[in-house]
Amino acid sequence: MLSGIINVKKEAGMTSHDVVFKLRKILREKKIGHGGTLDPDVTGVLPIAVGKATRLIEYMQEEGKVYEGEITLGFSTTTEDASGEVVERTAIPTTLTEEEIDQAMQGFVGTITQIPPMYSAVKVNGRKLYEYARAGETVERPERQVDIYQFDRISPLLFENDCVRFSFRVRCSKGTYVRTLSVDLGTQLGFASHMSHLVRTGSSGMVIADALTIEEIAHLVQMDDVTFLQPIEQGIGDVPKILLTEEEVTDVKHGRFVVLDRSENVLAAFFEGQLVAMLEKREGSYKPRKVFI
Repeated sequence: MLSGIINVKKEAGMTSHDVVFKLRKILREKKIGHGGTLDPDVTGVLPIAVGKATRLIEYMQEEGKVYEGEITLGFSTTTEDASGEVVERTAIPTTLTEEEIDQAMQGFVGTITQIPPMYSAVKVNGRKLYEYARAGETVERPERQVDIYQFDRISPLLFENDCVRFSFRVRCSKGTYVRTLSVDLGTQLGFASHMSHLVRTGSSGMVIADALTIEEIAHLVQMDDVTFLQPIEQGIGDVPKILLTEEEVTDVKHGRFVVLDRSENVLAAFFEGQLVAMLEKREGSYKPRKVFI
């Protein structure tokens, strides 16, 4: 059975589940899952766990993500991105400066509150928000807190047709809606806006420069080359590491609690460079939650 993490470059028009479905056929493996959903229109890094690495998916999903994209100030859409219908227009004055935008962007760095867009998979009363949206219905949406670690403009302003466009980079926590961040930035500046492009450039320690398309992976498999499979250790995400002694490894292997001088709630336990287990803090000691040896 194959086990490991694959750095997939998801293409536009595919859901994350489409990628998993295709790779199941290509690899002839049933145990496959993804480490963080990407909207169909969004391209970029989609970590895929295979075999026993699927037991690490929850940690992969918890890790922060890095995106690069484009924000357009001047009009908003139903979906908060370029795929929706225009709902509001505000002309952008050519006097708008990069300094004004940069200052507004820095105001979002830290812990912020977001309201998920209607066109999203968040469930309310057992139905996904996009199901309400497609039916022309509205519903109260739950607020959520997310962390923005970095939010920077990375291109000059381009003024065109009463709008202005610019590229950005954002590093954020799980659950962040970059579409909503783009709209909220426009609101802060006093303009209608939307996210006009987005690529996920980093996730689970993987970067887009090393990502492979499904077609490239299929070709390697035909050549009996599985070097695209990265070690399962890649899937621990942001979880802090700890090195165990040989005696502690024996205890963990048999499901026994271990006393460690650490304060974190979850630890990735290693021995001789190999992931041994994921440990959870329980009243001063650590319980093996998932053992890999």
